[in-house]
Amino acid sequence: MISANGIGKSFDGVRAVDALSFHVAAGEVYGLLGPNGAGKTTTLRILATLLLPDTGSAEVAGFDTVRQAERVRRSIGVVNGGMGLYDRLTGRETLHYFGRLYGMRPGAIEARIAALDEMLELGEDILSRRAAGYSSGMKQKIVIARAVLHDPPVIFFDEATSGLDVVARRAVLDFVRRYPGEERAVVYSTHVMTEVEELCDRACIIYRGRKIAEGGIGELIEAGGGGTLEDAFFRLVEGNGVRAAGPRDASGVERAL
Repeated sequence: MISANGIGKSFDGVRAVDALSFHVAAGEVYGLLGPNGAGKTTTLRILATLLLPDTGSAEVAGFDTVRQAERVRRSIGVVNGGMGLYDRLTGRETLHYFGRLYGMRPGAIEARIAALDEMLELGEDILSRRAAGYSSGMKQKIVIARAVLHDPPVIFFDEATSGLDVVARRAVLDFVRRYPGEERAVVYSTHVMTEVEELCDRACIIYRGRKIAEGGIGELIEAGGGGTLEDAFFRLVEGNGVRAAGPRDASGVERAL
């Protein structure tokens, strides 16, 4: 479903992504795990055709992200922690607006809204209310619905639970868990260890733009010498010649950097 082959990207001489390669199969939730600044968002922007790679190539849903960018865009959805909505539109109006942008007919949009209503528990309180009156959880549900309205085979989540309360966060994680299928895949980017452990079939640890390790969660822990995923993360990073030092608290990878 997704293939990154030696992709690299620099900004003002700083290497944000460095010869990164990984592959994601249908049915998988694939994690990109690393601290803020590791290159996760840059990687997703390349895969979503928002940035051109300096080196390497990538394919999403069978389409080249440079030569077939429009086909890629029609095959993906993107959710992050900072996406906004039009305050004056209701949830239903928002989804109809974006459905028309996707080229969907009104009847198809309504049918999809009904399916997403059941999947995300939107309810008329969200669909009929203007976005200006939404809680953060309501907003994120519409952001997710908007991203998957056209039923894309690939969806990217980039720090999608950032700033959400525990109820809203659970709704996002439940959706991620349910979405993959025989012709669908999810890439889930985060710095939160527990989310990777809970959701991801496989994960790639990224640090300073480079792939440090890749595999199933158990494989990563074993490669890092056992213990917890957090323990393995630090050992793997330091084993690759990078000192990840600093105070640790309960918040995840960010505690080290």
